[in-house]
Amino acid sequence: ETVAAAIERHRPALVICIGQAGGRAQMSVERVAINVDDARIADNAGSQPVDEPVAPAGPAAYFATVPVKAMTAAIREAGIPAEVSNSAGTFVCNHLFYGVLHFLAASRRRARAGFMHVPWLESQAIARPGEHAMALATMVRGVEAAIAAALETAIDAAWETRDQIGPATKGAVRDAVEQTLDALAAGKLRVAEKRGSE
Repeated sequence: ETVAAAIERHRPALVICIGQAGGRAQMSVERVAINVDDARIADNAGSQPVDEPVAPAGPAAYFATVPVKAMTAAIREAGIPAEVSNSAGTFVCNHLFYGVLHFLAASRRRARAGFMHVPWLESQAIARPGEHAMALATMVRGVEAAIAAALETAIDAAWETRDQIGPATKGAVRDAVEQTLDALAAGKLRVAEKRGSE
């Protein structure tokens, strides 16, 4: 409900959820969320569902609606190990991932959504000798690269259909354009300008 309320309030073009998968060596961009909770341990609230649906009336699975391969490539281009993952598990991360996609589908909102797993932090790996870890600053760079790639894909799609975009345009295209304009105005993005033969 917390994420759904935030989506209602902020009307994002993109929803990227982040979870931790200790033991993984790379940042993972998840491809699919499945409609099952099957926890081997209890969560922080003490809940431990076994073989229960996330949404009883929901479909068996949802695919991420963000460009998982483009996001993975962007993370790698930033010098950070990354992979496309085909399993978000059956614990809290998958529950959130599926729940967000189900909410967006049921409410007919046009935001695109995905999920990324990150490894242990270096500070967490101290108590886990031999486990893979990653610096927080590296994770942040990876997430930023992934978000930029997802937005760029939306803007590219908008560019291809630019003759159909106008004041009445709604949905993900309008949201992506507005977010890009806001980022330009705030100085978070810059427009490249051709100089000479460059």
